[in-house]
Amino acid sequence: MKTSLSKILKFIKDSDSITAVIFLLPFTIVYGMFLIHPIIRGFYMSLHEWTIIRQMDFIGLDNYRRLITDSSFWEAAGNTFFFVITSSPTIVIGGLILALICNSKLKGTIILKTAFFMPYVLSVAIISLIMVYFFQPYAGFVNTFLVNIGLSRVQWLDTESLAWFVLVFATLWWTVGFNMILFLSALQDIPKSYYEAAKVDGATRWQSFWNITLPLIEPTTWTVVLLQVIFSSQVFAQMYLITGGGPGTSTRPLIQYIYQTGFRRNNFGYGVSMAFVLLVVLTIFSLVFQYVKNRRLSDR
Repeated sequence: MKTSLSKILKFIKDSDSITAVIFLLPFTIVYGMFLIHPIIRGFYMSLHEWTIIRQMDFIGLDNYRRLITDSSFWEAAGNTFFFVITSSPTIVIGGLILALICNSKLKGTIILKTAFFMPYVLSVAIISLIMVYFFQPYAGFVNTFLVNIGLSRVQWLDTESLAWFVLVFATLWWTVGFNMILFLSALQDIPKSYYEAAKVDGATRWQSFWNITLPLIEPTTWTVVLLQVIFSSQVFAQMYLITGGGPGTSTRPLIQYIYQTGFRRNNFGYGVSMAFVLLVVLTIFSLVFQYVKNRRLSDR
């Protein structure tokens, strides 16, 4: 106890530590107000039955018990999981491929970087409008093209499997530029002398990529995968704007179901409980992922 107290007093007397605390305090206050406090408040709300027209009634863990038997919740969670496992590998690998193209010695790579990254700066509403224009059943660009070459129209947004394809394609086109930039930064940090030495030893391009490029960008790859899984788990806007969660509820993600429960059905307590479950799942996944990542990188 005395040792801990002496360390605290020493820390307080240290002028550098006081300076650090002064600089960190504004961020800590804002961080607590806008992140920590809403999380605590959200959990408190999830223990109540609450609508906007009446006061909260404490019901304990009833909202969480309700989740177990709510088929709509499990359907939305399954849709979210399906989107994560289909979109995340596609967007991560797509970002790596685009980064390799932009990092090559081809002419016009600046134009390629701009073209690949440009969709990322657009809002999700604009991206969704473009996708609806492309894939609408009668006047859409894709179906018009199919008819002009003698093929029949395709109901892209009214067929479950095709609707998932459109959603993954839209998300890929919209967000792949962000992953490309992260991978490109990692590729440009690799010394060229490594490739020159491998070339002298007779290594092929594939061998250089497999034995030099991939191992050296592995820390970035882990980061990109984690970020992509988190982003895909929180998907909402493009699904809501492109398919509305349809056909039926076959593409409705968990965030959309939370939104409908809280704001359409006026059941904020139950909606917050679902959001808190998603938060806990993503937190556990992130901690396990970071543990595996640290073990993997420390063993190299």
